[in-house]
Amino acid sequence: MKRILIVLSFYCGVAYAQNKDYPIKPVSFTNVKLDDHFWSPRIETNRTVTIPASFARCENTGRVKNFEMAAARSGSFCTKFPFDDTDIYKTIEGASYSMAVYPDARLNAYVDSLITIVGKAQEPDGYLYTARTIDPLHPHPWSGPERWVKENELSHELYNSGHMFEAAAAHYLATNKRNFLDIALRNADLLVKTFGPGKRHVAPGHEIVEMGLVRLYRITGKTEYLNLAKFFIDERGHRAYDKTSADEWKNGMYWQDNLPVVDQNDAEGHAVRAMYLYSGMADVAALTGDKEYLTAIDKIWNNMVSKKIYVQGGIGAVPGGERFGADYELPNTTAYNETCAAIGDVYWNQRMFLLHGEAKYIDVLEKVLYNGLISGVGLDGQSFFYTNAMQVTNGFTHPALEAARSGWFECSCCPTNMARFLPSLSGYIYAQKDNNVFVNLFIAGTASLEVGGKKVNIVQRNNYPWNGALAFVVSPQAPATFTMRVRLPGWARAQAIPSNLYSFQNKAAAHISIKLNGQPISYKIENGYAIINRQWKKGDNIQMDLPMQVKKVIANTALADDKGKTALQRGPIMYCAEWADNKAGVSTIEIPANATFKPVTEAGLLNGVTVLKGEVLSKGVNGAAAKKVELTAIPYYSWANRGKGEMTVWFPEVNSSK
Repeated sequence: MKRILIVLSFYCGVAYAQNKDYPIKPVSFTNVKLDDHFWSPRIETNRTVTIPASFARCENTGRVKNFEMAAARSGSFCTKFPFDDTDIYKTIEGASYSMAVYPDARLNAYVDSLITIVGKAQEPDGYLYTARTIDPLHPHPWSGPERWVKENELSHELYNSGHMFEAAAAHYLATNKRNFLDIALRNADLLVKTFGPGKRHVAPGHEIVEMGLVRLYRITGKTEYLNLAKFFIDERGHRAYDKTSADEWKNGMYWQDNLPVVDQNDAEGHAVRAMYLYSGMADVAALTGDKEYLTAIDKIWNNMVSKKIYVQGGIGAVPGGERFGADYELPNTTAYNETCAAIGDVYWNQRMFLLHGEAKYIDVLEKVLYNGLISGVGLDGQSFFYTNAMQVTNGFTHPALEAARSGWFECSCCPTNMARFLPSLSGYIYAQKDNNVFVNLFIAGTASLEVGGKKVNIVQRNNYPWNGALAFVVSPQAPATFTMRVRLPGWARAQAIPSNLYSFQNKAAAHISIKLNGQPISYKIENGYAIINRQWKKGDNIQMDLPMQVKKVIANTALADDKGKTALQRGPIMYCAEWADNKAGVSTIEIPANATFKPVTEAGLLNGVTVLKGEVLSKGVNGAAAKKVELTAIPYYSWANRGKGEMTVWFPEVNSSK
């Protein structure tokens, strides 16, 4: 196939013409160089610790061996799940993104050696699924006796393909080598021959193949890939489930398969599957102009944000099925909040922003990113949470959940998902539409982009999320007129989340001051952005000061577990109390209604954090009076890095006179 010149970009950049696409384009992560105290060390730890550890664990747990046995067509599948192949794919994806920014000859050679093993495991017609290929007469019990017959349930054949497509696209775009891409294209061509109108019909049991096919379409321009992605999405809701059953597995809701997607209004079923489906719908809607898809995902997003998301951005409340519960079903003691679901939520909210250009999607993305997502990886880069608890009492959580981090899991989707996500984080900071430049995230570094055919550099300087003083130096190659759209975070405008699910006790919105070259300016607000339109000259400086008061968060009264309770937030960071800092016992803490909290910088604690300190009450036992104690609250993302013990996000609030 003729080589196509491609610019490395998360969603765009192919050289051929497309009639439709996202109206807003993200600035590629390769065009944004970070110089940031918060994220740069995490990305470096991901590069030097997480990715190597993930590859090592893929080797010592038998995941690589599965491919070697599949290549030999001999042996017995030696790990637990038929989707274990994807841990290799996801780690290759993360390594590829990392190499795009930090070239690494040794890592490059190692990845190529793995790709060679993967290629040898592929069957002549393009099929690639070690759980069957190793021993076709005795496949994994989830796989079914023949190809695809269990795909709508648990075989994960298309899920494996989707992650392979994502990884192969990343590898090709990062290295310009076709070795992995050609493997993926052979598999994608097999899917095109197998599925579609007049062929085999199936609604994939675990979505992501849709997103992966779109990635391959963007690289090749082969419309069959885009058409197949849409076909898989449109297949949902047509299987003969028992629609009278309340069991989500039996009525199809667990798989998002109970209704056609255009008739779905609620975030439902397995939360990771849901995020990948809604992301795939957004991709296909952008590329085809399908307005029914847009209407559906708009409704689903509103349902999730107004009724089904935790205060720290976690989703998927129910352990049984790792799924969304009913409206307002957000219990604390059994909160599931899978890390993969948080990562998927970032993918989806980024796409919703690219479709609509509204800051509310980035508000949710930021909440997830700084709280319920990075809580999933320990500060050491090699210990993880599969689930992200809201409350741990006396060192224990629900039996299905973890109270301590683990280096790996039998189902280790979350560690490898984190490895692939973090290296491309800088691709979420900026975006463009015509002569409009969106500044979405406040992460220090330098961006290089083109506006109206002219090169522009933007330098961010800040100490976010600990400090709200933000500076942006805008330097066009030559004087140029364009619009800077700088996000005014919802939390800085007295909005805890873009719904009434959570709110701040103090609803007064402070004015956000913006200066241009040292002089205050007036600005209009549009879709949550401060609009600054002018002719920009080299060195123009925008200064914005976001108010960083400690805010008490309260929940909608429909959230039974949170009635009479408060949570603490400062900037984008949600806080929790952990056993190590509160000797009186976390579960005894009550917050007086008039309590105030002071931010304190602790450079030596948890790799450097701002904690909150304030006088609270420790309730007595057996009739004893409550006593005054000092509460120390740490950022939620940083909990469980010092061992096991109690933790909580929500605190009972008591009358000040108590």
